[in-house]
Amino acid sequence: MQLSILPLLVIASPLLAAPLAGRELQPGNDLPPCDQGAVQKYPIPKSCNATERRLIPPGLDDAMTLSKRAKEHGLCFGNTSALDRKCFGNAPSGEVIGNLYRIVNADKGNTLFRCDDPDGNCQIPTYGGHWRGSNATGETVICPLSYKTRLFLEYFCTGGYTVSGSPLKTYFGTDLLHRLYHMPAIGEGHVEHFSNTYEDVLQLGAHNSSFAVRDSDTLQYFAADVYGFDIAIPGVGCAGEPSASTPPSPSATTQPPATTAAAVPPVRVTP
Repeated sequence: MQLSILPLLVIASPLLAAPLAGRELQPGNDLPPCDQGAVQKYPIPKSCNATERRLIPPGLDDAMTLSKRAKEHGLCFGNTSALDRKCFGNAPSGEVIGNLYRIVNADKGNTLFRCDDPDGNCQIPTYGGHWRGSNATGETVICPLSYKTRLFLEYFCTGGYTVSGSPLKTYFGTDLLHRLYHMPAIGEGHVEHFSNTYEDVLQLGAHNSSFAVRDSDTLQYFAADVYGFDIAIPGVGCAGEPSASTPPSPSATTQPPATTAAAVPPVRVTP
């Protein structure tokens, strides 16, 4: 009886080994990591002088700090967070988390921050920078005004600043979030401008959350609100109160609910 089993084992042994060999040859097992060759830092060209090259990286670090903290807040609390629901209504948190995640982890190879003002727009007194648009979709220009007026996160919630009452461009980090979302490598043409004021952001979240989750200003306000509440003044923040004297703009209040396919807010592009 034992002798009759041995031939069977000899015959079966190649068959038993075959699945292991097959797995080793499966397509995809030898693929490199998906981020192999990706650019991990935002490029800054030689057109920027020593001072500009010293100031832009901390501003970008602030933008990534804001995004990372807001993303982590979303992962921890989802759309049960009061800060999330204020900005995005009942929308699931996944799209918000993804848009924030791209600021930190997307391939940065097709982005470029310039300081040489190739389009001449830095001559406009109010311009702290601008996306180059059709001239070069992957490029944005940082104008001298930014270095004179933008603050770093160490000053967050100081000097009377409130999220609801102060300009988004008060801080380098939030301002650069705006500029990064314009670039297709980061915003993918999906994150756009659908609001004009903080009041618009609240209206968009309440009545058209499918656009709020990809509105550039809403993402910036959310990141600022989270950073203030979680980091700058823990458990308190510096949200402030919406200005009663500034009603929502018509573009934000006249939109149908997000379930209506025709609800497409106008696109706003700002310097």
